[in-house]
Amino acid sequence: MIEMRLSDLAQQLNAKLHGDENIIITGVASINNARVGHITFLKDQRFLSQLRSCRASAVILSKNNLIFCKIAALVVEDPYIAYVKIARLMDTTPKPSKNIASGAIIASDAILGQRVGIGANAVIESEVILGDDVIIGPGSFVGKKTRIGTGTRLWANVTIYHEVEIGECCLIQSGAIIGSDGFGYINDHGVWTKIPHLGTVKIGNNVEIGACTTIDRGTLDDTKIENGVIIDNQCQIAHNVIIGARTAIAGGVIMAGSLTIGRDCMIGGASVINGHINICDKVTITGMGMVIKAITQPGIYSSGIPVQLNTVWWKTAALIMRISNMNKRIKTIEEKLKKLLFL
Repeated sequence: MIEMRLSDLAQQLNAKLHGDENIIITGVASINNARVGHITFLKDQRFLSQLRSCRASAVILSKNNLIFCKIAALVVEDPYIAYVKIARLMDTTPKPSKNIASGAIIASDAILGQRVGIGANAVIESEVILGDDVIIGPGSFVGKKTRIGTGTRLWANVTIYHEVEIGECCLIQSGAIIGSDGFGYINDHGVWTKIPHLGTVKIGNNVEIGACTTIDRGTLDDTKIENGVIIDNQCQIAHNVIIGARTAIAGGVIMAGSLTIGRDCMIGGASVINGHINICDKVTITGMGMVIKAITQPGIYSSGIPVQLNTVWWKTAALIMRISNMNKRIKTIEEKLKKLLFL
């Protein structure tokens, strides 16, 4: 457990403190579940009712909401950003060991930087290069000639295929697979023949990749993930996809091959994006979006039908099935009206 005085937290946040500066904070909690020793935050006025009954020792809030607070407070410009900073200060995630476990298998010609940690049963193959402060979690596999930059961490059971390049300060969660073959086949007289994937995956700096996400290697050219990209769990990124810097991708997204996504985009969860198209910079696709053609203008894009009662949905589906016939009938009526009007 981490303990910090409220005055120390105020100093870290450059916040104005109201109340007892000697209060000891032992954790961060939501406004509903906070107890003595916790610090919480008030994001906006919709949660003022919870603030009145809050049991936390202190709350982070804006100047406008201070008059409603009866407990110690840290006043900041943006309470949510301040909460994130405090959560980072009080993060109890175990620090990785920077030792090399006796059960790790490391090729004799692999090059390891300083303070590298390699967990039990991890495998580091020939000609791998690991930068300083790299952490390879237990059970992970790093294939031949792969390069991993300074400060990057792999959690347990991550698989990195051969000749992959990963930049500095990346975080790859458990079960992720990087550099696997894409779904590339040609039908040769009724027989599916596999297309060799001769490219690789190149990942920039400060990239985060979620648990059980798969990033396929390119066929001839490379799959590329640029600096600062964040990818959630269980995403599928096919061969030769290019994702621009600082783009954020939520869970369950499927990207087909040879797709290019611009910089500073946001892709909502469970979206499906066609291959061989381009999406420009600063595009937001809301959850469960289906993208079948290129997007050339920044903005927010949505698709799909919100959930309905099953009986209502059946009627909606029936109407959709009849749209083609309805359209033909409307056109016929329009033509008849035109003729009548010009008689």
